[in-house]
Amino acid sequence: MKNALPDKEITGSLNNVLEIDLSLKTFSKFIISRRMRKMYLGGKGLGLKLLYDRLKPGIDPLGEDSLIVIMTGVLAGTSAPCSGRFHAVFKSPLTRILGSSSCGGSFGRRLKSNGWDGIILKGKSEKPVTLHIHNDKVQFCKAANLWGKDIPETQAAIGTKKQESLVIGPAGENLVRFANVAAGHRYLGRGGLGAVMGSKNLKAIIALKGDYKVVPYFKNRFQKIKDRANKYINQNHVSLLMRQFGTAANANPIIKNNMLPVNNFTYGNHPDAVKITGEAIKENHNTRHHTCKPCSILCGHKGVFNKRLTNVPEYETLALLGANLGVFDPNDISRFNDICNKKGLDTISSGGTLAWVMEATGKGLVKTDLKFGSSHEIVKALNSIADLEGFGRQMAKGSRALSSKFGGKEFAIQVKGLEMAGYDPRGAWGQGLGYAVANRGACHLSSFPVGFENLTGLLNPHTIRAKPEFIKFFENINAAVNSMDICQFTGYGFTLETWLIRMTPHLILKLIMQNLPTIAIALVDFSLYPKFFSAACGIDLSSKQFLKAGERIHILERLMNTNEGIRKDDDTLPKRLLLEPQKDDPRKRLVPLDPMLEKYYKLRGYDVDGLPKKSLLRKLEIIM
Repeated sequence: MKNALPDKEITGSLNNVLEIDLSLKTFSKFIISRRMRKMYLGGKGLGLKLLYDRLKPGIDPLGEDSLIVIMTGVLAGTSAPCSGRFHAVFKSPLTRILGSSSCGGSFGRRLKSNGWDGIILKGKSEKPVTLHIHNDKVQFCKAANLWGKDIPETQAAIGTKKQESLVIGPAGENLVRFANVAAGHRYLGRGGLGAVMGSKNLKAIIALKGDYKVVPYFKNRFQKIKDRANKYINQNHVSLLMRQFGTAANANPIIKNNMLPVNNFTYGNHPDAVKITGEAIKENHNTRHHTCKPCSILCGHKGVFNKRLTNVPEYETLALLGANLGVFDPNDISRFNDICNKKGLDTISSGGTLAWVMEATGKGLVKTDLKFGSSHEIVKALNSIADLEGFGRQMAKGSRALSSKFGGKEFAIQVKGLEMAGYDPRGAWGQGLGYAVANRGACHLSSFPVGFENLTGLLNPHTIRAKPEFIKFFENINAAVNSMDICQFTGYGFTLETWLIRMTPHLILKLIMQNLPTIAIALVDFSLYPKFFSAACGIDLSSKQFLKAGERIHILERLMNTNEGIRKDDDTLPKRLLLEPQKDDPRKRLVPLDPMLEKYYKLRGYDVDGLPKKSLLRKLEIIM
């Protein structure tokens, strides 16, 4: 391949994507047009567009024809706060629809330093292989000596000096449907990307230190926007809580509002729940910052668990591998987390799957030694899943497959095959709608209304009023943010610290959001995002265009899923959440999904079956 990267300085983006064929062991360059960049931004959006143009509906996610697209955003490699992120999109072996996963760490920045905005992976290597990327060259290296090693062993063997890597563990090699991929101490967690890499005999992708430096197109403008962004983050209450306690800062308000999943979403609280709060973990486990670069929020932490320094479990891990399994000792949860990190397992799906097995065992549907609170058996079960030993071979397929085979679908807490995150929607009805319609399954981050229903208290959690409007808005804005690619947590500071919001009394703001959602949404100032985009890459982008790009990205993903067979019947919640109240809820609340879903479809421009109407697809220029 000829040297296609003559310059040593990248102004925002070179718009070059590295296309690698693992079957043929060849590579080439694909150029992103200016129009495509403006329409799909980068990160998730561009990844979906590249996948849509290449991936045939109905293919086997673990077959040779499957594809992986790894994309950075225009901020990768810059000093924008919380911009050390990148995205992977693929067809999920767990859900058999579109999978996507966002990740922090330095891999995206290091890839950009080689002059590439992203990677398209296709084909399958005949034998285990690692890819080494350095500027305009790719080496295909034998990896038989790495196959079978866990993630820390592989990372140690590869080395970390002047390079960053994406690595799978035994779970990925064994095609566990919810296997993850490690990027340093961060993870591409959801949907089973590790299994897709494993199916391609791809053990690792290694990006060496490149020769290219990313420089914003408008340097002075960029610096002013950056200063303002950091000011907003540094004065925002939610951001400061995350800086102090990590994502475990979410635990206290969730517990207070009876939304903690306990014993497979049977209860919403527990007397020992206080042990897994961020405040308790900080006090008892000597925590310190261990975060991505460049980050201003600093939510990543390390702490001392089981007499060793290790990653503090994220809130989702504390909830799903902890409370949801009847375990409240952070040392035990840390042990489970370390096993997942070594073997390459998504902690949310692991927790959701084990919780189903525990309940199914108690009801006689399956025979295992697992029961709620059985920490020793959880350790054995996680290892058996990753290594496909005994009943682990069945558990490796996830809770939907288990419940389809053995019964108990009503307490398999998943949507579209993806296990649910750590917010019980019976305590926040907007979050229930968000889970039901999220494109990748029971994803809390697609819209995350619980942030306003619970964490900030700006939306009433137990009303359907205004929820469809805000779900649509949050989905659009989050799709655009994930395509920048910048951390979603910046949303609190970037939108809630603007002048109008800060000057409006909380009660007035709450009344407007709850009763006049269209007006409230129109008043939200999220202009920092498109300003960052324009300053970084030199393409003018208004707030209106930014939000429309987010809508386009979300609807494209929905279209790709409907091409895989997704319909209205799939936009639902587990029966437990619709028909069975929490055992400790005296008000016996359930999620009133149907009226919210009906209005959401109308707002979205879907037909009665949940398919995007052709008029919508033309309006967004997805089809011509």
